[in-house]
Amino acid sequence: MDIKAILFYVFALVAVYAGLRVVTARNPVHAALHLVLAFFTSAAIWMLLKAEFLAIALVLVYVGAVMVLFIFVVMMVDIDLDKLREGFWTNLPLAGGVGIVIVLEMAFVLLKTFIIPESAANTLVVPPGSSNTRELGRLIFTDYVYGFEVAAVILLVAIIAAVALTLRARKDTKGQDPNRQVLVKRGDRVRMVRMASEKRE
Repeated sequence: MDIKAILFYVFALVAVYAGLRVVTARNPVHAALHLVLAFFTSAAIWMLLKAEFLAIALVLVYVGAVMVLFIFVVMMVDIDLDKLREGFWTNLPLAGGVGIVIVLEMAFVLLKTFIIPESAANTLVVPPGSSNTRELGRLIFTDYVYGFEVAAVILLVAIIAAVALTLRARKDTKGQDPNRQVLVKRGDRVRMVRMASEKRE
């Protein structure tokens, strides 16, 4: 077993542990930080697969921007953890069924890739002297352009939802109403009082 295989298994174990902690952590901030760890280990695995562009994009985009947004939203939104845990056992059968379906789909995809004929597998290798980033961009904007656009729309919806969650009406939030400020008259704020002067000794 060479050093690459050892590193792969180490990063894979860390990624699986981080993924489990994302689901099982009681504190939402801890769950978000474990998700950051999962992203870093996934980037390391992509580096081992010589997908440098994907690894750097994962670190810069997801860890550097998206996860920071998630952590800010989790910290700003007043989440009632007790209320969230009330329906855990009620929704467990449905969530377990969905999890089993996802595992079966991933197993189907992985098994399908393992049984690719050797002649077809050789055609997937990037020729020497070619750029991985260029080939990836060509595939994204030609063969997978619709999936790329759908992913962009989903991310846009997620950002809008995050902003909507932080801007919801709360009792302890103080704010200003510009409409009322514009309609205010001087007599509503300032009262002129006439009184005789007094002299103090």
